[in-house]
Amino acid sequence: MLRARILLFCRMAIFTVFLRAINVGGTGKLPMADLKTICHELGFEKVTTYIQSGNVVIEADQNPSEIKEKLETKLCKYLGKPIGVMVRTAAELEAILKNNPFNDKPPNRVIVILLDAMPSNPLENIKHQKDEIIAIGKREIYVHYGEGMGSSKLIIPAAKIGTGRNINTMSKMLDLATNMETQK
Repeated sequence: MLRARILLFCRMAIFTVFLRAINVGGTGKLPMADLKTICHELGFEKVTTYIQSGNVVIEADQNPSEIKEKLETKLCKYLGKPIGVMVRTAAELEAILKNNPFNDKPPNRVIVILLDAMPSNPLENIKHQKDEIIAIGKREIYVHYGEGMGSSKLIIPAAKIGTGRNINTMSKMLDLATNMETQK
């Protein structure tokens, strides 16, 4: 029984990782080649990045909280400031996309804000909401920006502890994770 537990614990799994405030508006400059190196130094395998905003798919034998802690510590040392890290399994990411309440809207106008945990009142103190529609998920907030995110003045205080990606990016990350899983 003990041997079975050890083997189960050491099993490699695929994770999607989303970094907060990386290469956006001149903040958090982090070349993806450096991010890949950091991930390899932490013992993660099959590291694949997607675009320049801190999206990574990895294979690891740790749990999501260990991955988060290791990456946040290493990135803080590297960048000299705290960087939020959100970790999801491929199954969790698939559920996020499946549960998208705005599937009938253009995917580039729907943002998923990933959180570690849902605050007790995630919609508290929202400001400047115009035509944006907001829905709450398990550990994410979905926002449909009718006029596009660029012209929106919407402020969601709960989003400050998370990171957002549009549905196109989330779908691509799921594709990368699924492909990596099938190559195991």
